This record gives sequence, structure tokens and C-alpha cells, in this order.
Amino acid sequence: MAQQFNAQNIKKRTSVLVFLKGSTAPLVLYVENPEELYAELQQAIKSAAATLIEKETLGPIKRVSFISNQVAAVAVQEEQYVG
Repeated sequence: MAQQFNAQNIKKRTSVLVFLKGSTAPLVLYVENPEELYAELQQAIKSAAATLIEKETLGPIKRVSFISNQVAAVAVQEEQYVG
């Protein structure tokens, strides 16, 4: 029997995807303010100076560090889940 979910159980969460040079899969980061992190990473990509970026996150990745000049792209992803 298929389990039925009503619209009240479906929630949305937003993550920031960080694509690193030489990596096949992106880092999926869940943070309090994804739009702020997205803008920060965009600025880091534009900057000529390589800097260490370290973030604490809310998802399965708890803390992450990478060098700004290794970021190839960033994206904001919205996903639905049953909660």
C-alpha cells in the first residue's frame, strides 16, 4: 500500500552547492542564510586573492574549508522533503 502524504508534511529547504575544481560532485551546504553565503562565495570567486573559506553548516557536513580560487561555480538549490 502506498503511503500518502498531505501538503502539510512537505517542507522546503535551501542549500548552497559549491563546485570545486577537479571534483566530480559539489559540496552541499545547509546554512541559516543561504543567499548570504551564495553572495559571499560569488565575491570570493571574483577576487584575485586566494583566501581560506571556512564555514560551519547545519547539514551532514558540519564544518568545511576550501581555498577561494578552487571554487569553479556556486548555486542555490531548493528541495522538498517530507518532515
